[in-house]
Amino acid sequence: MSESTRQSVLFGDAFEKPVAVLFDGGSQSSDAGLVLLGAIDRRLRLTDALCEPLTDGRQRGKVEHSLHDLLRQRVYAIAAGYADGNDAHGLRHDPVLKMLCDRDAIDGAALASQPTLSRFENALSARDVVRAGRRFESERIERLARRHPKAARVLIDLDATEDPTHGQQTFSFFNGFYDSHCFLPLVGFLSVEGEREQEVFFARLRPGVGASGRGLIPLLRRTVAQVRKALPRAQIRVRMDGGFPSALLLGVLDELRVEYVLGLPSSAVLRCRSKRWAMNESCGTSAD
Repeated sequence: MSESTRQSVLFGDAFEKPVAVLFDGGSQSSDAGLVLLGAIDRRLRLTDALCEPLTDGRQRGKVEHSLHDLLRQRVYAIAAGYADGNDAHGLRHDPVLKMLCDRDAIDGAALASQPTLSRFENALSARDVVRAGRRFESERIERLARRHPKAARVLIDLDATEDPTHGQQTFSFFNGFYDSHCFLPLVGFLSVEGEREQEVFFARLRPGVGASGRGLIPLLRRTVAQVRKALPRAQIRVRMDGGFPSALLLGVLDELRVEYVLGLPSSAVLRCRSKRWAMNESCGTSAD
């Protein structure tokens, strides 16, 4: 092997034509798809909106990474499948991530390390998190109104979903319905009747046990108020499954003057009466 081919491996005897494998590609990334995500973020200004209500209590002279850079780095890494904060040790030099955080892909300064990201996540107060969440809700509702200014009916879909856990995470409990240790986030979607696309406008991590409706009524009150302000002519319909209905919730929905479609939890009486009405069979009880 000559001096000019020190960076390559030759396979002169394996193939009829010369084949060389080079190792001088320089800085490379396997996460080029994040370029599209970054473009979408810049277009919609999602991370900008989330950062606006946050307070930065750090000493200015010692700040190397802005809150926006820290949030973008964490969001983009999670989107690429790197949910573990320890992944930042290697990803802080990734050329695509650096480029998306407005740094030169090759010569730009490295992104935040795992300890810096952990301090960022733990420094935010509960009030900061609530403000960021409320800002996200408002931005999503405003976007829906811009895209569908003449919407006749807005659909609000709310559901709890299983987030399985492994280990000893705080507030991870065994949930009998899902038969797993989990968190039970509440997730909300907005859509316009007749359109298939839905907008995620709310997501809140909750303990793995407890009432499915935890935090539901305050969310409904402010969401209905904001939708009516943005789209005053639209009728609002709320849809939820059988884990949510209660006398209190039904009263609130009537008070808000919205349409609603709710599932009902199964019971022997309900099964009997529904069979009677559907099959025109007697269940042995009088109808009220």
